[in-house]
Amino acid sequence: MSSRLATTLCGISLRNPVLAASGTYAYGVEFKKLTDLSALGGIVVKGLSREPMDGNSPPRLWETEGGMLNSIGLQNIGVKAFVAEKLPALRECGTAIFANVFGYAVEDYLEVIRVLEDAEGVAAYELNVSCPNTKHGGIFFSSDPALLAEVVGAVRVKSRRPLIVKLSPNVARIDVVARAAEEAGADAISLVNTFVALAIDARTRKARLGAGFGGLSGPAIKPVALRMVYEAAKAVKIPVVGLGGIASGMDAAEFLIAGASAVEVGTANFWDPGAPVRIAGELDRFLEDEKIASVVELVGTLDVG
Repeated sequence: MSSRLATTLCGISLRNPVLAASGTYAYGVEFKKLTDLSALGGIVVKGLSREPMDGNSPPRLWETEGGMLNSIGLQNIGVKAFVAEKLPALRECGTAIFANVFGYAVEDYLEVIRVLEDAEGVAAYELNVSCPNTKHGGIFFSSDPALLAEVVGAVRVKSRRPLIVKLSPNVARIDVVARAAEEAGADAISLVNTFVALAIDARTRKARLGAGFGGLSGPAIKPVALRMVYEAAKAVKIPVVGLGGIASGMDAAEFLIAGASAVEVGTANFWDPGAPVRIAGELDRFLEDEKIASVVELVGTLDVG
């Protein structure tokens, strides 16, 4: 891959703008024998909570015609174990490491950030705000601009690293929540997270997933994700990271054209662990064919007529 792909995100130098999405690449180190991690633009690690979590009851995955439903339930080893057991090896991977953080109250986010702030090797944080706030009756942070601003603002005060806020598509207006994140102190936003969905076994009259509902991802959501990335990029001045059904270099190019400064690859990793590296290579060839000297020149060039 050439220097055409080199870019920055929140002041972080990236070899290319293609990152592995949270929840699809474990903690990164598990993929070391499967692909060259140093060739990735970055790795967004599995979501981290203040305490270990077991996740939802199985089955947790269901393949759909155009993607995948998942209901993992944010299973993870907890932030302290991550820092002690995973981060040392991640520091040797030669790529930018983004720590995905979630919680069910503002205090949860702050405790995870507190632990990470004392650790070396993390380039930035990605806040997963698609969780219900248990202190406010289960209202989702992502669907209420005021709650979203509360958690982002609280973390902003405690964080010395760049803060990316991962937005949910399960909202009426993405521009409203995008601006709320920006005004509260986000350095960037990433979108979209999965769409709430349901798969049914007609013979048993039961849900295909143990938890009932799950999150839909994969190629099926790409057109909607592109629209939301475009709307969000028009609404804010901070960088946007786009994701949702990216499986090829052309897909990545489309998200950049829609206004994303970088992209994350998720569902494709389940059938091709080398997908982020392959997609970056395909994006590089696209730039060469189009005689574009730098990937930055592609960002936000959509002409909607």
